[in-house]
Amino acid sequence: MYWTFDLASYLNDAPWPATKEELIDYATRTGAPEEVIENLEMLEEDETPYESMQEIWPDYPTSSDDFYYTEE
Repeated sequence: MYWTFDLASYLNDAPWPATKEELIDYATRTGAPEEVIENLEMLEEDETPYESMQEIWPDYPTSSDDFYYTEE
């Protein structure tokens, strides 16, 4: 399973919190690339809803500092 910012962006408007199956359904209905659906299918089989993208991809960039290299 691999995530990129581009792939994760397809879940920005997902109905959080959501279970694995709800996220797969959302990704399918919104036309997300196959890689997004494959990544979601690799998640653990658990009925506990995910609260955000950070629970799926712990390294998900959450601030502008995460997007850019700082010049030193």
